[in-house]
Amino acid sequence: MTALVLGPHLRHVSAHTATIWVETDRPCEVRVTGDGIGDAASRTFTVHGHHYAIVEIDGLEAGARVPYEVALDGERAWPEDGTRFPPSRIRTLGGDGPLRVSFGSCRRSPDKANRHGHDALAAFAHSLAGTGDRAPGGAPADRGDPPEDAFEWPDVLLMVGDQVYADELSEEMRAFIRGRRDPDEPPADEVADYEEYTRLYELAWREDPAVRWLLSTVPTFTIFDDHDIRDDWNTSYTWRRQMWSQPWWRARITGGIGSYWIYQHLGNMSPADRAADPVYAAVREASEESGDGAKVLDEFAERADKEPASTRWSYAHDWGGTRLIVVDSRCSRLLTADRRGMLDDEEFQWLDGQCQGGMDHLLIASSLPYLLPRAIHHAESWNEAMAEGAWGKRSARLGESIRQAADLEHWAAFDASFREVAADVVAVARGERGPAPASVTFLSGDIHYSYLARVTEPSTTSTVSQVVCSPLRNPLVGRFRLANRVATARATGAPFRLLAKLSKVAPPPLRWRMTEGPWFDNAIATVELWDRDCRVRWQTPGTPTSLTEMGRATVC
Repeated sequence: MTALVLGPHLRHVSAHTATIWVETDRPCEVRVTGDGIGDAASRTFTVHGHHYAIVEIDGLEAGARVPYEVALDGERAWPEDGTRFPPSRIRTLGGDGPLRVSFGSCRRSPDKANRHGHDALAAFAHSLAGTGDRAPGGAPADRGDPPEDAFEWPDVLLMVGDQVYADELSEEMRAFIRGRRDPDEPPADEVADYEEYTRLYELAWREDPAVRWLLSTVPTFTIFDDHDIRDDWNTSYTWRRQMWSQPWWRARITGGIGSYWIYQHLGNMSPADRAADPVYAAVREASEESGDGAKVLDEFAERADKEPASTRWSYAHDWGGTRLIVVDSRCSRLLTADRRGMLDDEEFQWLDGQCQGGMDHLLIASSLPYLLPRAIHHAESWNEAMAEGAWGKRSARLGESIRQAADLEHWAAFDASFREVAADVVAVARGERGPAPASVTFLSGDIHYSYLARVTEPSTTSTVSQVVCSPLRNPLVGRFRLANRVATARATGAPFRLLAKLSKVAPPPLRWRMTEGPWFDNAIATVELWDRDCRVRWQTPGTPTSLTEMGRATVC
């Protein structure tokens, strides 16, 4: 009997469409059934011997909550027999009430040693399964009967980086690698290719039944960060040259980008965008003609790495009065011997076009925080100037070494890009690109602690802020936590501001301050948008199956 390897995952949704993604253990027809769904089915396609399907569903009602089942070659495969979780539902947008976006980043996979604390994503799933979608007595809740806690059930789950760790392995992943190659051969203690990435995704999204259920019933959008590929991915031109000099790097980068395209990116796309995507068409065609689309995908992945402008990983979706812009701040970097930018020219032009007024709220998701604690911002801008020769050639080499060793590669370390985005945001927030939104909010992760920072200057009509939630499961410990706690103190910024000034770095075009946090525990955050109001709450897993509040704030 054909079986599900991964999924079903509920991915892109709109008011009337939904996308179901699955991986199966053999080629088959995948069919999704439920009241009002109609005839929704797709054949699998094959890449590197793995079989995938994307089932697109149209004609749904706005704000629908439709229980569904998945059949493989006519045999029901989901829900699984004996499950203790509620029915998986297709959840479209556009109903009455607020829009809730839950988000987080940096999640280490479940492991028997439990070295990284309670999993905020799993605890979130248990919380929803027990109270978020059920009325008293266990009957399914009606859309008009919202949970007692207004933050409880999200419309969207946004995972903003490090969904998998390709360079920090669990013992379960090491055991898998030992079964297929010498683990001491480069890359030692890291994944090597597409096949090992597939196991990494299985461990991340299948091993915990609560997380698997959550991904089947909450619409999920993603963007990658460095550990999805490798720590410090694309930190500099020097780093890229160092990596491509390694004989094992091609299989690693093509496996990482190719698997990201399959397991994450395809589900971020709307049905119309996916239908127009030439890579998707080519992979499916190659799968049908030769039995496997691996060659097409590998060539695409290598080109995407070597020619960033050839591929756009960023995307934007409008949900009622809210626009979500998800920015790729990793693969689309401009890194040459002469120029450097967080985004290449084409990517920035796209972002510039998306940053417009006329919405109630503008959300800009970037895996890397745009507004860091001030001390870290000044340290990174000073280091960039140092690495580019502000203090001489010898200091430039030292600056590059410091950059890689201390992970100084956020927006602040790409000063020109930081200023370009600031100009866009200020123009939107002042109403120069249409009516000003109530809020312009950056959503980010990466740094392994959570906070809210607010822009205080220049004055704008919109509230401009940065919300960070990290990690879902991978907390800082020991000296790393202490160092970052010190770095978030307001007084710490002065010496690094002086260093930046001595390096002739102009003052930042924005001023901001942290108003909530920092919190260093595993956490998940939920942003609630209602008319012109915006609120946020952070929750941390008090137990493996429950969440407690860590902080909350009114953004505007």
